[in-house]
Amino acid sequence: MIAPAHAGHLATLRALIREGAAEGSFDRELATDSAETTLFFANLRQALVTGYFVVEDARGVLSRRAVPGYVYWPEDRNDLSQPVGFGLFRAFGDLGYELWLTGVSSAWRRNGHGRAMLTALLATPAGRLAWVVRVQHRSGSGAAMERLLAEHDFARARETETTRWYLRSDAPDALRMRVVDAPIATRTVH
Repeated sequence: MIAPAHAGHLATLRALIREGAAEGSFDRELATDSAETTLFFANLRQALVTGYFVVEDARGVLSRRAVPGYVYWPEDRNDLSQPVGFGLFRAFGDLGYELWLTGVSSAWRRNGHGRAMLTALLATPAGRLAWVVRVQHRSGSGAAMERLLAEHDFARARETETTRWYLRSDAPDALRMRVVDAPIATRTVH
């Protein structure tokens, strides 16, 4: 089952994001205690309170993006104190959402929880408008995520040096063109 994420879930999200970063699923710097990582988690806390994350574009311009998030527990789990997975969506301009960050605790993987969580996430209001997913090449879960995305009509649309971009088959044409034709950044942004 999933529930909206809130600031009380920050410690769990931080632990899961750091675990994923150490495994290569996210920017590896998120597993460290750098100033950039501290800012990222402060921003994430703010997003869990207000629903908005502050982002900086390639020109250095700051803006706010809607970031709805959810936490996941297995249906048969009695202890609901600590979620075992999460999903965060991020507004993709004015063209819907990207499934931005998602993960399941390593202790709970390979038991169908990724599939159950992804299905539940994509059934949320933001999930129904989530056209884009990016997966890091170095992610140990990349192949599994690709299979799960295919079950939900996502297909590879673009490949960069570090990232595979997936688009849902019914993505708006304007978004499809934006993803396929966008200049390739030299650094992956969280």
